Amino acid sequence: MLLSRRKLLSDRQSLGRWGEKRCERFLKAKGLKTLVRNFSCSTGEIDLIMVDPDSSLVFVEVRTRADETFGPPEQSVTYSKKAKLLRTARYFLAAHDIADRPFRFDVIAIVLAPKGREHIRHYKNTFVP
Repeated sequence: MLLSRRKLLSDRQSLGRWGEKRCERFLKAKGLKTLVRNFSCSTGEIDLIMVDPDSSLVFVEVRTRADETFGPPEQSVTYSKKAKLLRTARYFLAAHDIADRPFRFDVIAIVLAPKGREHIRHYKNTFVP
């Protein structure tokens, strides 16, 4: 871990950026390629847009937490967040004239461990539009 645990815990934005970078490395190790980081438009923001080895686009929502005191991070991806992700993905697809490519939505939950490596859970195809 490049940043100290104390530094990550003191700043939510640092924790979030660290989680996104860690997630990107995790997915690259699984063979995905990064297309866009932090895509944003008037409808919302998508943490990562990647390409799966099967050529599918993967819209990734990253949730990073210091611990699971208030529940697992993946539970914070609510119905309204999913709707916002879908609108933003549709905007991205239209803006880049990508109509015929398969796509999916993945959620990556990262929880810092008190000691040692973080815990990463990957939920593929979390919801279907």
